[in-house]
Amino acid sequence: MTTSHRTFVSYIDRTREFYRAQGYERPYQWAHFEEVPFARLQKPLADSRLSLITTASPWHEAGHDPGSLRGSKKVWSGASSELPDRLYTDDLAWDKQATHTDDVASFLPLSHLRECAIAGRIGGLAGRFHGVPTDYSQRRTTDLDAPEILRRCREDAADLALLVPL
Repeated sequence: MTTSHRTFVSYIDRTREFYRAQGYERPYQWAHFEEVPFARLQKPLADSRLSLITTASPWHEAGHDPGSLRGSKKVWSGASSELPDRLYTDDLAWDKQATHTDDVASFLPLSHLRECAIAGRIGGLAGRFHGVPTDYSQRRTTDLDAPEILRRCREDAADLALLVPL
């Protein structure tokens, strides 16, 4: 017996339906590029310094409304030497019914990457990890956020970046 419907959830279809339900006349346009802005490693991974990039936001101090982050999303950085106790992820699209983000190490693998450096699999971890907002403006991401992340990675002498989106 064959079925004529999908047996999986299509993120692309789901996103288009969400925007249509919000009243947007044009469907969401997924970013695409003729040329990708990636480059081959210039040296072996075992000799390369890695920078970690997340889409989570910093958690504000007790008493501060984390919902206020919506209006102030910007590129940010944190020390790679210590795993934050908590990061703000409530405004991101993940299945909040099936899982949680209470275990920061599950989506910000700083400890694991330090172990990789000790084992010689990577040359080291940059002194900072970076956060980039999930903004539905491709222009803002391309023109503002990506160049700022690149600047910070270069400032940290990172040879490569590991993107860990939520």
